[in-house]
Amino acid sequence: MTYTDKSCAEFTALTASKEPVPGGGSVSALVGALGTALGTMVGNYTVGKKKYIEVEEEIRLCMEETEQIREDLLALVQADIDAFGPLSKLYGMKAETPEEKAEKDALMEDALNASCAIPLEIMRKCGRAIELAGVYAAKGSVMMTSDAGASAISCKGALQAASLNVYINTGSMKDREKAAQLNSECEELLAKYTKLADEIFGAVADKLKK
Repeated sequence: MTYTDKSCAEFTALTASKEPVPGGGSVSALVGALGTALGTMVGNYTVGKKKYIEVEEEIRLCMEETEQIREDLLALVQADIDAFGPLSKLYGMKAETPEEKAEKDALMEDALNASCAIPLEIMRKCGRAIELAGVYAAKGSVMMTSDAGASAISCKGALQAASLNVYINTGSMKDREKAAQLNSECEELLAKYTKLADEIFGAVADKLKK
């Protein structure tokens, strides 16, 4: 059974426990999947309504994409959990001779790179989901505007949480050039999409308060 097959109660209980997984990366992927699902829900309340016939095709395309992102993020929940095992074992690996230390260092760099790749992908997926939440907020059913805003801001939180899982791994890398490259991509994603999510949230909140 994968972790995404567990009930909400089981998943959250495991997260709260002293078990090493699920951790911040897998939780951020799950939060992103939930936020993305809210976008698709807005679409489902929009298509088929005469009032929105002019944007129906665009919304259908958005729904296809958000559903794919949701599935991808759910897969990344398990991928993040799976990546932790090898990295955890390496931290406990004994290395006494120069040869053993060199081998451990090489294996550690590979594992750290793999552990960075997953939260970075979570960030990319959440960024695109935020863009689509903007479409849902602007063109989707007005009855579901709050859900479009919730989609954007939930995915923002997931994106920010995932970034911390990049930084904790790059901080342990010996290849500082590679670490700087990964940090730079992370910072670009944060700068672009946190701003966009805040703009969507602000627009939705202003609309709802009128």
